[in-house]
Amino acid sequence: MTTTASLMGTAALCPVPQPLPMFASAVRAGFPSPADDHLDADIDLHRHVVKRPAATFFVRAEGDSMLGDGIHHGDLLVVDRSLEPLHGRVIVIAVDGELTVKRLERVGQCAYLKASNPAYKPIPLEGRESHVWGVVTHVLHSLPGATPL
Repeated sequence: MTTTASLMGTAALCPVPQPLPMFASAVRAGFPSPADDHLDADIDLHRHVVKRPAATFFVRAEGDSMLGDGIHHGDLLVVDRSLEPLHGRVIVIAVDGELTVKRLERVGQCAYLKASNPAYKPIPLEGRESHVWGVVTHVLHSLPGATPL
């Protein structure tokens, strides 16, 4: 199944910021070490991932074609319409009327969409109706056993 996108909504600023605690020390993903027992500052996750609220929206990913980029079925994608869809960026694009999430690749004058799962072939854009909706800036997904987003 190729990865598609379902529109979730815009990223308007929250009327009341929702800051959450952020610890001063990083968390090691390798050998465990003692953690600091104090907070450094509060962090508002929305402000952290949404740089341009008027140009940002959220979509839900569906499928497995972008697993190599850490995009799983059901993930929430943060998409910025103000960023230029440059070579190598992961984009949300409507191709022949259907939304999809792929990496934009250019070879000379030819543009195509590349999945990060090798089971899927590149999609040439030549001769197809396409419209870029935006560039994916962040991916949020739940770990197995956690409550889905």
